[in-house]
Amino acid sequence: MTMTPEQAGWFSDNFARLVSNVETVLLGKTFVIRLGFTALLSEGHLLLEDFPGTGKTSFARAIAQSVDGVSNRVQFTPDLLPGDITGVSIFDQRSGEFEFHRGPIFANVVLADEINRASPKTQSALLEVMEEGTVTVDGVTHDVGLPFMVIATQNPIEQAGTYRLPEAQLDRFIMKTSIGYPDHASTLRILEGAGTRAHETTVPAIASAEVIIEMARLARTVHVDPTINDYVSRLVDATRSATEVRLGASVRGALALLRCAKTLAASNGRHYVIPDDVKALAEVVLAHRLVLDPEAEFDGVTGTSIISQLLIETPPPSDRQAV
Repeated sequence: MTMTPEQAGWFSDNFARLVSNVETVLLGKTFVIRLGFTALLSEGHLLLEDFPGTGKTSFARAIAQSVDGVSNRVQFTPDLLPGDITGVSIFDQRSGEFEFHRGPIFANVVLADEINRASPKTQSALLEVMEEGTVTVDGVTHDVGLPFMVIATQNPIEQAGTYRLPEAQLDRFIMKTSIGYPDHASTLRILEGAGTRAHETTVPAIASAEVIIEMARLARTVHVDPTINDYVSRLVDATRSATEVRLGASVRGALALLRCAKTLAASNGRHYVIPDDVKALAEVVLAHRLVLDPEAEFDGVTGTSIISQLLIETPPPSDRQAV
């Protein structure tokens, strides 16, 4: 069943209200907020590489409050254990049985702060829950529920004592971006509200969990013309043959780009994907999945610059063909 124009309009109205709601907390960052909700409604996870104090925790909390959900923050450190995230089974002497105590991963929005500071073993504890939405402890599987999204952060300037995220884990994040510092006007508005501490700021719930689940279901039904599929395939193929790239985007990356393009189309009130939807998201969805040649990386080449160039070199279908 394909999304109807009426459903696309309903989706777009709800999406706009959610974005406006979070923008009262994260001032002047409309594009990043739209990316956050695009990731959530595409049933994916978001990786933020940003400096301290840019509003990452407030961003995660506001998204959770907007969807009437629960948010948890986990500060990743070298001594953090997998059980500190997923939860542990504790023996209850009264009942004579083991009782599972849920960890902070059981929330609608989980902020994994400085994820690259934890050991690879602890990082891997997130893989199952990010991919399948479940946690397995002592052979028992527990569902984390829906909606569910991990917002993980990395600090781009302090690399001492950190562990590089493995490619398999990077591939689980549907997109990677940064919030960045606010502009002058937004900074002035933030300073005017300096009397209120960040953790005291709340936003009203705009949509229930059921509405978010329905929006995610509808996003999957957005029409995709075969020419769009061909365009995404050619773009991903181009990442594998680029001279500066040692390992290009995977099939998972192509699927992620298409899923996000569907959500973006619906957020703009369309029940079909156009090439501009793919172009708008290609860098944030594909760039972090590329493994660059060491010499190219030394010369300052980035995944973002490669995707930007490939978008120029890879001709898209015309809008008329894609409808």
